[in-house]
Amino acid sequence: GEHLRICPQGYTCCTSEMEENFANKSQSEFEAMMKESGRSVQATLTAQHRSFDSYFQDLLNKSEKALYDAFPSMYGELYTQNVKVFKDLYSELRRYYRSSNINYEYLDCMVKHAEQHKPFGEVPRDLKVKATRAFIAARSYAQGFLVGSDVVKKVSQVSLSHECTRAIMKLMYCPHCRGMSSVRPCNNYCLNVVKGCLANQADLSTEWKYLMDSLIGVADRIDGPYNVDTVIGTIHMRIAEAISNLQENKDSITSKVFQGCGNPKISTKGSSSEDKKRRGKNLCTSLSPRAPQSSHGPEHPICLQVLDAKGNLTALKTYWITLPSSLCSKKVMASSASDDKCWNGMTKGSYLPQVMGDGLANQINNPEVEVDITKPDMTIRQQIMQLKIMTNRLGNANIGNDVDFQDTSDDMSGSGSGDSCPDDVCGKRLSKSPSTRQPETNAIPKQSGHGVNGASSRSLPSASLLLLLSVAVIAAQHLWR
Repeated sequence: GEHLRICPQGYTCCTSEMEENFANKSQSEFEAMMKESGRSVQATLTAQHRSFDSYFQDLLNKSEKALYDAFPSMYGELYTQNVKVFKDLYSELRRYYRSSNINYEYLDCMVKHAEQHKPFGEVPRDLKVKATRAFIAARSYAQGFLVGSDVVKKVSQVSLSHECTRAIMKLMYCPHCRGMSSVRPCNNYCLNVVKGCLANQADLSTEWKYLMDSLIGVADRIDGPYNVDTVIGTIHMRIAEAISNLQENKDSITSKVFQGCGNPKISTKGSSSEDKKRRGKNLCTSLSPRAPQSSHGPEHPICLQVLDAKGNLTALKTYWITLPSSLCSKKVMASSASDDKCWNGMTKGSYLPQVMGDGLANQINNPEVEVDITKPDMTIRQQIMQLKIMTNRLGNANIGNDVDFQDTSDDMSGSGSGDSCPDDVCGKRLSKSPSTRQPETNAIPKQSGHGVNGASSRSLPSASLLLLLSVAVIAAQHLWR
């Protein structure tokens, strides 16, 4: 066996060519194990995102349908003449959920006057506070699942180092070259090899756990103080309430608003092809939630969403540090720790070295894999930063503060991305090509929201919820005439 370069140089069944083939085979098999394990985590996170996204979109759809069903009889010709404005409201709400920035100057002017004259009573203020928190929590929550899945995908594709390839070959196939193909690797030996090979991956663990905890925290908000069922499912009712308040003092209010901002120009054109395409897609086919009267209870649908998500997130917290033991037991089929007749890297016997700790810094004395602890893998370091950024966003969302997002509509809904947003407001967008786009790290300029009690100054953009102001002003203008 003097010709062997990786396996022990005793009597052997292997030629140099066979050893090289085994090395290639072991590398491809181990990388396949990593990807398979990662796909399982990706599937869990993607399923949670898909479930919540469908649920949230369904709430909006049901609220919109309820408005369309009720408003024609309530407002008659006033509604039918201005139906586009109502449709635009829900289009803007969906865009905000998908993280687009939106800004209409006339509405900015109107909201300033609305804050001064309060034509709708306290309805817009109350709705804005509650809906801002609910939308911020919802879109951060949905985005968090996608970021977690994307991190796992990228990390699972990191190639093995040359030193790791040799160590994996020695672990998995050198017994064959010694005529011991039925002897399984010692468990602690396998752990040292895999911990050395996945040292950088283990360094994800801290930030990964923070992300899982943050998602759990926002889930509690979605099912608690920022309850999406109650807030999102009743938007149409609050709009009707706001319009009723306005009608009671329409004459004085409309004259003051029009005097300050000018008469609004109501577009008679139909919806854009992009809006039609969005509305043509049915994003809500998997769930049929009801808008509950109370925010908690066994019949409360969001409870089921949150309960399922929290169970999965809790189970995934330790994924990166338990990955070596999972691969050794399930894939490599290592023997038990007490077995003294296992493959120890040289022969059949016991494995004496201690098991290394987790992470790059703990591999300095790894007896099985030569690891340069001064050169961390840059791809994985970038993913650690992605986790930190997303965790920070979720932390802000947890306390009701708005956060900046790159448009994620391609990932989150498969539909349009709100490209009507002016360039000087949204800034330069990154390419949406899946291979180049990195929505997690590039912030968009602050949105033109207005501060409200208990919410961030970067709250839900005026063009979203305050489209109801334009509806109400149009109503007042019609009645005033």
